Amino acid sequence: MKKATFYHAGCPVCVEAEGMVAQAIDRKQYELEIVHFAEHPNRVAEAETAGVKSVPALLLDDQVFHINFGASMADVKGVS
Repeated sequence: MKKATFYHAGCPVCVEAEGMVAQAIDRKQYELEIVHFAEHPNRVAEAETAGVKSVPALLLDDQVFHINFGASMADVKGVS
């Protein structure tokens, strides 16, 4: 089964996108993992390595899809 990873930071844009993605992803094709950076801060580097530049973002088959614009990765890390 293919993997889909949805990265977000918990902002209102991210939370709304999470709900929409969770409903839209075909679970027969993709195993969906939700990664909330406040709950899993150790996953930030993984997301950046995968090419995530801002959140919310969806990683499908090693391709990043940026959804709207909630926060940059610098914002997520607390870097100004």
